[in-house]
Amino acid sequence: MVDLQGQHKKIEPQLNQAISEVIESGKFINGPQVAVFEENLKNYLGCKHVVSCGNGTDALQIALMALELNPGDEIITTTFSFIATAEVIALLGLKPVFADINSKTFNIDPKSVKEKITDKTKAIIPVHLFGQCAPMDEILEIAEENDLYVIEDAAQSLGAEFEFQDGERKKAGTMGHIGTTSFFPSKNLGCMGDGGAIFTNDNDLAEKISMIKNHGSKQKYFHEIVGVNSRLDTIQAAVLNVKLKTLDQNLNNRKRVAELYKEDLKGINWITPPFENQTELHTYNQFSILISGIEREKLIEYLKSNGIPSMVYYPIPLHQQAVFKYSFVGSSLEISEEIKTKILSLPIDPEYDSETIDFIIQKLKVYK
Repeated sequence: MVDLQGQHKKIEPQLNQAISEVIESGKFINGPQVAVFEENLKNYLGCKHVVSCGNGTDALQIALMALELNPGDEIITTTFSFIATAEVIALLGLKPVFADINSKTFNIDPKSVKEKITDKTKAIIPVHLFGQCAPMDEILEIAEENDLYVIEDAAQSLGAEFEFQDGERKKAGTMGHIGTTSFFPSKNLGCMGDGGAIFTNDNDLAEKISMIKNHGSKQKYFHEIVGVNSRLDTIQAAVLNVKLKTLDQNLNNRKRVAELYKEDLKGINWITPPFENQTELHTYNQFSILISGIEREKLIEYLKSNGIPSMVYYPIPLHQQAVFKYSFVGSSLEISEEIKTKILSLPIDPEYDSETIDFIIQKLKVYK
């Protein structure tokens, strides 16, 4: 789905040098490259604080821990996402409450969020899905009206931007109380292993987050709160420092590839290309189409036989997962349950050229 080898080949000398410097220093944990990366990412995002950690799931868990919620408190999030978003809620003894999605963007629907609020609701976790921001103006308004925290899951959308009605633009992860992301290799900004980060503009939350990720400690062997061990490896920080320099270029290339796809897909009447709000920056971490009148599994096998990978995100919404049956009570989430049967993601990579996209499109055109 992503050509990591091709991406890395372009910057191989810089990556090798950065990794070698860490190896030569022997500072594999909390080496200077970690602090440098946090500063660089903070400047890129335009926020006050960036705290790196071991992975994107840890980032979500640490963010929730920092809010000091009580067992049984409810957290509203989207049902149409990877399990990590809701998994950490349950791990902390909190209750995930699932909202439906918008049929065009696949992002959380503010109307559904409103319907799920109770006196136990404490926070909303919108996921900026597939590289496009959730409707943060409405989400933040709902949160303010109901005195709720907002934690943004920006694992698929680092670098994406949202434009508010007054024209102000902010990057994904910097609009709520806390933002989180993942540096899994296939993400917009991916390392060569696992990694994650947490963003906030709140000084007190930043201090607490930094303590939690380091065993609840400011100073070694002095522990003030219960924490975890979640550190970004120095080698991964060094890799991310190199790749951050090319992030915007790669996002522009993803956008170019997406536009090639969308232009050529116009002639295929059983495919609906992904929707994009033209006032925002969609980063196309995934290129997800909707199909109709086609047996998806047969299409997937056909594409595979022609050397074209594809993926279904997500075949089972979270409210229908066995692990969360205890949590979901109420009517069905109709949009998510419909979209799951029609959605299919095509491969997208900043290194793809027009010939690659044309090959995929031609195979799709002759399928039906």
